[in-house]
Amino acid sequence: MAWFRRRPRSGPSGGRPVDQADLDHLTQFVRTRRGVEAFIEPRTTVTETTVLLVAHDGEWTRRRIESPEYARRFAHQLALPIYDVKLLGYPQRMRDYNARQRRRPA
Repeated sequence: MAWFRRRPRSGPSGGRPVDQADLDHLTQFVRTRRGVEAFIEPRTTVTETTVLLVAHDGEWTRRRIESPEYARRFAHQLALPIYDVKLLGYPQRMRDYNARQRRRPA
């Protein structure tokens, strides 16, 4: 007896289709910040594949994306360096930015 039903997969790698609002958000982030780099976060049992954008000061944003290949094409179109989080990890400037945000008064 099946306890859960598998969702039908969409897209070439099983991720969800790309949402134009997400792409617009990512593009706007790149256009309004300096030194942005892209990081692919792999699909897990809980989340879809995501692309993480990190600016020079560590400010970041992430959105779900269809597949790692799609993330690479997106980054290439915007002339962004793109890395795999599994291989490189998260940049220190992102962790520093998060720590600064936690210390800010509400």
